[in-house]
Amino acid sequence: MSTVVSIEPSPPKAGRRLLTLISPENRYLPPFLITCILLVGQLGFGFLESFSRTLLAIGCSIGLELILGRLLVGKWPHLASAYISGISVGILIRSPAFWPYALCALISIASKYAIRWHGRHLWNPSNLGVSAMLFLAPATVATLSVQWGNSLWPMLVVWTIGSLIVLRLRRFHICATYAISFVALSFVRCVLTGAPFLAQVAPITGPMYQLFVFFMITDPKTTVRTKWGQCLVAFLVALVEMILRLNRVVHAPYYALFLVGPAAVIVEIWLQQRRGARESSATAPEAAATAAST
Repeated sequence: MSTVVSIEPSPPKAGRRLLTLISPENRYLPPFLITCILLVGQLGFGFLESFSRTLLAIGCSIGLELILGRLLVGKWPHLASAYISGISVGILIRSPAFWPYALCALISIASKYAIRWHGRHLWNPSNLGVSAMLFLAPATVATLSVQWGNSLWPMLVVWTIGSLIVLRLRRFHICATYAISFVALSFVRCVLTGAPFLAQVAPITGPMYQLFVFFMITDPKTTVRTKWGQCLVAFLVALVEMILRLNRVVHAPYYALFLVGPAAVIVEIWLQQRRGARESSATAPEAAATAAST
């Protein structure tokens, strides 16, 4: 009896290269997106303090990642994450001095290795670094507050590319949940404060929020594992941000993620441990009975 073997037609080489390029395993997709945001923002609106400061942040981030990865983990790390942290710091931090860019980048990367629990780092690195700098050095450091102006095309370009990439990375639901929650809670703030709705919802159209939405709240290393949990955390970040905004906290989104993100990861680890302990206690009598019978 002969066996019929069906052979799937292989896609053309160009098609295979394109699929590989946009696959979720391609770790260069997020760096590509954040570089697009940098170029669109700088060439269109000049929102960087300077290229030299941003390059300093990237250099410090990558340099420390290489050192700590080699010394503490014993291997050379992939540099995509360090590049994203460095360029995020270089875009988000505003200061006339150079040292805040270097210090913020170093804090961000060091936190990945120094603040860990059960093998996971708790804070998004650049969120921790930026929050620390804004809290500890408010007289020297501010955050990006430049808007795209009345032109829609920069935001459309960034959101289109960002959405496609995040969709491929299977994390679009986090961005969508946060954006929908932000708009809905803007209406709540509008009702509570009497301020115009457009004034409440306008911040999410700025470049700072593009980085926040596409990179900080979607960071795979510092988000919970389940899809529904990720959506819940995104909503809670928006909710805490609303509460902070009602209390006139200027840097509300950074502080909201700083508070909610690690708490969610800690709760998830705790629940996993409890589940593991219950399963162990449930299987222990069966194992003992099996051992006794043999």
